[in-house]
Amino acid sequence: MKKWIKALLISGMVLSLGLTGCASNTGNANSGNNGGAPQEPAKQTELIVSAAASLKNALDEIQKDYAAKEPNVKLTFNMGASGTLQQQIEQGAPADLFISAGKSQVDALLEKNLMDKDSVINLVGNDLVLVVGANDTSVNSIQNLSKESVKQIGIGTPESVPAGKYAKEAFTSLKLWDTLVPKFVQAKDVTQVLNYVETGNAEAGVVYKSDAQGSTKVKVVEAFPADSHKAITYPAGIVSATKEKEAANAFLTYLKGSEAQYIFAKYGFKTNLSK
Repeated sequence: MKKWIKALLISGMVLSLGLTGCASNTGNANSGNNGGAPQEPAKQTELIVSAAASLKNALDEIQKDYAAKEPNVKLTFNMGASGTLQQQIEQGAPADLFISAGKSQVDALLEKNLMDKDSVINLVGNDLVLVVGANDTSVNSIQNLSKESVKQIGIGTPESVPAGKYAKEAFTSLKLWDTLVPKFVQAKDVTQVLNYVETGNAEAGVVYKSDAQGSTKVKVVEAFPADSHKAITYPAGIVSATKEKEAANAFLTYLKGSEAQYIFAKYGFKTNLSK
């Protein structure tokens, strides 16, 4: 009888342990997903930003800063001459935001309802300067460009490059345009103008202050008088065809903020921090 009771107790203990193990395993299985389906990783949003070539250095840093703040937003920059970017948008090229180095390109898109009028802001400003090679001593002023020793002067193509348009306005105001026309070497954007001077393919070039500041191979000879050309502004806004309006608006808001404006200022742009 005692042997029978002992066997029954052992059997009960084994059964109890087995049930406990099953309950434990069931709990572990549920704890892996908290009782629900596995969560999918957050979807990454891509924003395509068409931007003037002169903004490249500043936007490269902004891209890194924004990635740290908004890891689920991927910024893709399409850099080029503002006129070329305008034409691309008109032809249906993908773009969520447009940052131009000139007002006329944005105005043209607004007339065709290709940009959201309410989103357009003046993002930053700039100065127009004359640059020469870092070791050049022959050109000391804008008026020196008339010297016979100066054979080639790099400028952006006035019809498509805002810096070139400003250069034409400035030289015309200073009564130098007609005299210097034979010396002009037109470029697709200010980056190419800077390259002409850096490589010695042009004795001088007209670029933005921000471009000159980013190069160790050139030096600024003189800034063009502010009243010799229209004020240099970089309007920015959302492209009407965007499918990511919320994300585009969030990035535009960031660009207006102090963190992005500080980065622009660091690269030589005029910002709202000084207003």
